[in-house]
Amino acid sequence: MSAMRRSARPPVPPSSPLVALLLLLAAAACGAMLSPARAGGAGGGVGGGGGGDVFPSLFLAQQRPPDPCYDDSRPRRCVPDFVNAAFGRAVEASSTCGARAAQRVCDAGGGCVLCDEATPRRRHPPAHLTDLNNPSNVTCWRSEPLPPPRPGAGPDNVTLTLSLGKKYEITYVSIQFCPRSPPPESLAIYKSVDFGETWQPFQFYSAECRKVYGRPNRASITKANEQEALCTDAHRLNGGGGVGGGRGGGGARVAFSTLEGRPSAADLDHSPVLQDWVTATDIKVVFHRLHLPPTFEDPPTVLGVGAGAGPGDGEGGTAAPALPVAAASIAAAAANDNGLPPPPSVAPPPAPAPPPPPAATMSASAAGAGLPAMHYAVSDLAVGGRCKCNGHAARCVAGANGQLQCDCRHNTAGRDCERCRPFHFDRPWGRATARDAHECKGRPPETPLCPSVLI
Repeated sequence: MSAMRRSARPPVPPSSPLVALLLLLAAAACGAMLSPARAGGAGGGVGGGGGGDVFPSLFLAQQRPPDPCYDDSRPRRCVPDFVNAAFGRAVEASSTCGARAAQRVCDAGGGCVLCDEATPRRRHPPAHLTDLNNPSNVTCWRSEPLPPPRPGAGPDNVTLTLSLGKKYEITYVSIQFCPRSPPPESLAIYKSVDFGETWQPFQFYSAECRKVYGRPNRASITKANEQEALCTDAHRLNGGGGVGGGRGGGGARVAFSTLEGRPSAADLDHSPVLQDWVTATDIKVVFHRLHLPPTFEDPPTVLGVGAGAGPGDGEGGTAAPALPVAAASIAAAAANDNGLPPPPSVAPPPAPAPPPPPAATMSASAAGAGLPAMHYAVSDLAVGGRCKCNGHAARCVAGANGQLQCDCRHNTAGRDCERCRPFHFDRPWGRATARDAHECKGRPPETPLCPSVLI
């Protein structure tokens, strides 16, 4: 009987152990493909390519640094490091001393400098604006000599243009002037979000805000005007009004904080208006009028300022009305050579600027008026901020085309992680916040569906 029972059992195929092993391996591989590879690029990078190791290695996981975009397996908000986005980047200047011929320029304290592009130690190029800012070895960009101030003269419109190469969320723009070089009386900071195609005002500085830029001095900020450029005369009162300017004998500094005083600044992640406000791809600084020492102060009729103007903002004077630039600035930008509107003026168009002065001499007109050949001199241009990745990347890297782009996580894609990867649209894309990382959900169609393996 026992022999019959033994013979009734079905024969076990000799390949059963091999088949079982293959099934186990297939199940393990399928599980690895279905589970997100957190440390190996769960977001698929900027291009959206996902994947990871088929067989995760515990040893490799221990050696790999933790991903800031994940807390164990849970996605969380992550941002790139705070950097000076201007450092090492090229700056385009509309005027550079000594670029065409040797020139002598002077500061308000009477010291003069000889500029000559042909002599390395006498060069003052715009590259000095974004090099290492060393207080013990100050390097300066210097403009060409300015024409002497005279009634009815137009704005200088000397510009510095900086391309950041990618969208950044800007925290501040800082302009450090050279020692003994006072800051301009009127200057403006503009930004672009489309790589210089269009420009919008970021901040205005002037002792005559109403007369020069058509804006009140130190206007209050509410939620209704959070995305509006303001004008202030604070640069004259912040250690930059006198010769020598800054503290400790250094140059004066103009520092613009993009979020200071804006009501929604503490809740930036939930304020699309301020998110757009701080975003920029390019920064442009326009020096409209040099701030001269009192002995050489311009008559108050320049740039539309009337002779009866009062102190401070000048709004109580009897000046002829000046056209405000708030409404017409962007519309007129395309017609202006700089891509930016000049400050309004009721004076007739100025005569063309005189040619540069002879080499190693002061300009003839300035010398005749007893004035030095004044100029703009800046030692450092800094732009503090973070690479814009919408909370879905902890760093920016150079892509295959050499352009800077976010190393995206959370199944997001794009240069700024501004969309979901293909086939990850189970929930709408969203900017990551401290409460919700807004990870994109979905599964690529090529992922195989693995049946259960019963052994």
